[in-house]
Amino acid sequence: MDFSKTNSVPNPLFQKIEQVRRRPGKVRDTHITLAHGSGGKAMRDLIDDIFVNNFDNPILSQLEDQATINLSTLLQQGERLAFTTDSYVVDPLFFPGSDIGELAINGTINDLAVSGAKPLYFTCSVILEEGLPIETLRRVATSMKVAAQKAGVQIVTGDTKVVPRGCADKLFINTAGIGIIPSGIDISAHNIQPGDSIIINGELGNHGAAILIARGELALETNIESDCQALHDLVATILNVCPQVHAMRDATRGGLATVLNEFATSSHVGIRLYEESLPVREEVKGMCEILGLDPLYLANEGKLVVVVDSEQAQAVLSAMKSHPKGRDACIVGEVMATPPGVVFLKTTFGTERIVDMLVGEQLPRIC
Repeated sequence: MDFSKTNSVPNPLFQKIEQVRRRPGKVRDTHITLAHGSGGKAMRDLIDDIFVNNFDNPILSQLEDQATINLSTLLQQGERLAFTTDSYVVDPLFFPGSDIGELAINGTINDLAVSGAKPLYFTCSVILEEGLPIETLRRVATSMKVAAQKAGVQIVTGDTKVVPRGCADKLFINTAGIGIIPSGIDISAHNIQPGDSIIINGELGNHGAAILIARGELALETNIESDCQALHDLVATILNVCPQVHAMRDATRGGLATVLNEFATSSHVGIRLYEESLPVREEVKGMCEILGLDPLYLANEGKLVVVVDSEQAQAVLSAMKSHPKGRDACIVGEVMATPPGVVFLKTTFGTERIVDMLVGEQLPRIC
């Protein structure tokens, strides 16, 4: 029963209650407290102010425990669903060229895009450490909003948890994303054939280098920025000229070397890289020489590895160069029949060395 309507004269007390009940919450604390994860008013205000306010869309605004999506709308765009999830624990939260919020959105977009899917709907779950400044969380949520709007995706549901001080490191983000793969697209590492060409869309290692320098542990001064960017529009450009792309992957943790080793193992082929063709900034090369690192293993957050039939390689390369995110694209290697499962690098001296899977940890918490 609505007691505010039991009398013909409006009850001011119940009118006030209704106003409070309907009013969007507003965070008044300056730092995250355990109350923000308690399920009460503090948590509701945090969700309303930081997340609903930033991510607002018709699906999210229902504020149910799940997002409800019309299947007929999805089926109009393709025949298969692509579904991915990832977690982001990068340190520091803000680094040259990007931050953990933009990284979470773009990373999930790219995981969908390399299947040929059009990214559509995302989830966002955050684990917050007690004591995190509210303004830090607000900045991250704003970055996620901007990245999602720029890419045309919607964050439609999520979750918030708060852990005691010392049980996490400031802020962790988990995202999941779904997209639709158009008919006629079949991108898989198992499609790779001897004679295929390997193309990348630009400089290697910028993200890993930017993160390392941002930690302030080295007395190095450079202008290297993370290459964090969404690649779905570049993928669409590629598929427009070559729907028969054999394989695609974004070279994140473990870098180009790890992706190519995964390709070689999955398709039982050999891969040869050409060192003279690999685009690496001089600053990144210099940093790697000083620290004993290999740029082939450095993380990227905006680099695409494309494997296509050699007869279509030039058309794909030209299409990539016509796009702002692929203007530095180049062919860096080829697929061979033997030896299966092995990646070689032909050096500038004419010798060859094996490029194996990364052993151990080169850089911690880069995404």
